[in-house]
Formats: sequence, C-alpha cells, structure tokens
Amino acid sequence: MTTTQPAGPPETGKQIARGRVLSRSDITFMAGAAAFTVAAALTKGGGAVIPFLVSAVAVALLAALVGRAVDHLADRLGAGAVGVLQSALGNLPELFICIFALRSHLTDVVTAAIIGSILGNLLLVLGLSFFVGGRRNGILRFSESRARMIMALMILSVAAMLVPSLASYIHAAAASHEASLSRITAVVLLVVFALSIPASLRREDSAPADASAPTAQQGSESQAEHAEQEGGNRWPLALAVTMLAVTGVLAAYVSDLFVSALQPAMNSMHISDAFAGLVIVAIAGNAVENAVGVKLAWQNQADHALSVILNSPLQIALVLAPALVLLSPLVGGATFTLVFNPMLVTTVGVSTLAVAYLVSDGESDWLEGATMVGLYILIAAAFWWG
Repeated sequence: MTTTQPAGPPETGKQIARGRVLSRSDITFMAGAAAFTVAAALTKGGGAVIPFLVSAVAVALLAALVGRAVDHLADRLGAGAVGVLQSALGNLPELFICIFALRSHLTDVVTAAIIGSILGNLLLVLGLSFFVGGRRNGILRFSESRARMIMALMILSVAAMLVPSLASYIHAAAASHEASLSRITAVVLLVVFALSIPASLRREDSAPADASAPTAQQGSESQAEHAEQEGGNRWPLALAVTMLAVTGVLAAYVSDLFVSALQPAMNSMHISDAFAGLVIVAIAGNAVENAVGVKLAWQNQADHALSVILNSPLQIALVLAPALVLLSPLVGGATFTLVFNPMLVTTVGVSTLAVAYLVSDGESDWLEGATMVGLYILIAAAFWWG
C-alpha cells in the first residue's frame, strides 16, 4: 500500500497550480492591455486629455506584460540574466516613445525623459522598494560587491554621457561639434555596455546565498508568497517568446498614439515639456521596473530587486541614450545630442552619487527609501514650471 500520496497540502497545491498555464492575474493583465490598446486607437483625436490617459495606461500595461514574459523566460535562462534581460526589454516602450517624440520635434521631452528615467529608477522605484520591503521585512540586505559594481558602472556611464554637456557649458572647442562628439560618446558607451554583459552575468550567477536570507522562516514565507502571487504557473517557451513579440509590436503602435496625444494634453493641463518628460514619460515607460522592483522587495528578494532596478538606468545611460543619438538622423525629425541643460545634469549627477553611497554598505531600510522618494518629489516639483 502506498501512503505517500497525502504528502501534505502544500505539495498538492503546488502541483495543481503548476497545471495552469495562465494565472488569473496573467489573464487580467492581458485583457486589460488588449482593452486599453483598442480604446487608445478608438479615442485617437477624441479630445485633449482622454486619449493621453488611455494610451498612457495601455503603455504601462504592455510594459508589465513584457516583464511577465521575461519572468517566465528567466526560468530557462538562469538568475544571472534576469536583471539585464528584464531591464533591456522593459525599456523598449520608452525607446519607442522617445523615437516618436523626436519625429514630432519634442526634443525637450526626450532629453528630460532620459534623465527622468535614470532619476525615476534610482530614486523613486528603488526608494519605494526600500520603503515597502523595509516596512515589511526590516533591514534589507543585498550583495555589496554587486551593488558597488553596478553603481560604479552607473557613475562612469553618467559621467561619460554628460561630457558633451560639460563641453558646451565651458565653451570648449568641441562645443561647436556637439553632434559629432555625441556620436563618438554614443559608440563608446555602446562598446562599454557590450563589454559589461559577460561581467554582469558572471557576477549574478556567482552571487552566493549571502544575499538576503535573514531567517529560514522569512525565506520560506517569501517563497510561499512568491508562488502564491505567481499562481505557480509557468508559461511554455513558445508562449513567452510570442508574448514578447506581440507586446513589442503593440508597444510601438501605442507609443505612437501616446506621443500624438502628449502635446495636446500638455497644452490643456499646462504641463511643461521638462516635467512631462521627467515624470510622465519616465514613469509610463518604466512600468516594468516600478512593479517588479517593489514586488521583489516586498518578497524580501533584495538582490533581485536591486539588479532589476539598477540595471534599468544603467542601460538607459549605456544603450537607450546612445541609440537615440545614432538613430535620430535616420528616423527623421529632430537630431538628438547628449547636451542636457544644467539643471538636469546637476540633479542626475548628485542623485547618482547619493544612491551609490546609500547602497555601498549592502543594506537599506524603509527610512532611506522614504528619503529617496522625497528627493525625487522635490526634483520633480522643481521642473513643474519648466
């Protein structure tokens, strides 16, 4: 007689959950993304504010679906690829938004969106993650070496990205060649990104279990909750790849609608180009990191949260901004250079150094998170008037 079957409710529940391909939340997100994408197409040109709000929600939902598809692909690719892959694909909607904005000659929106995305991830998303995770789990601990490696790359890449701006401010000889200097900088940054990928994956894979496991009880509690929230379901490889392809195409289409609705909405609500780029475009385009980073911190997975959140601004500085410099002459519209106004340069420089200091000790708490969010609100308020 076999009495091994009643091995316990947890095992049975896990097996039942694994039988499902799509969880309830998957279906909800897919239905919501489809509904808002259709609504964005139908409301195009139907007023100043409604098309803008509908298309912004559609962009955020599509970005969240990209994040879910990457989550399921990461099971096959290994933990080391999660931060890099999720950040790369999570920035796709923002890349499309910026390209369409350049075609509409909204250069100020694009420059503010680039800096806003870096600030949004460094201060708002990381701060919210520290706050939520710290309030629930106490001190959040993560790998010091990984945090230092990412932030060292972040400081160097932001510094390199800002070289054309500095040349312009001090009226150096290179100031009259800002387009050429921006293209040289863009190529250098892309090469640095290519060289950083193997190192990032090695660090991630070799990360020991010293990351964040305060107690066995908290670890099992976190795993149980993670399984419960994900519904224990696992997408087949074909479904995950198809979802990435479909959401990528839809994100490009909805981004065009979003940019078309942006200018009338800004005029109607008296929003400056700088604030629209720094806050609205940055938050809508980074919905993946907003949701995933906070969720991982809530589940006490501080290392994964830090990797996902910090890889995003790193890739914006190393990939997205350089790509826009090289693509802008090809897509038509305004030419994009890496010359930013002094206020944007100052805020991103100071914020990057502040966050590097905060994460260098390998731990954080809710108060540090609240302070980071507060700094982001102050910076956003300073750009409300332009």
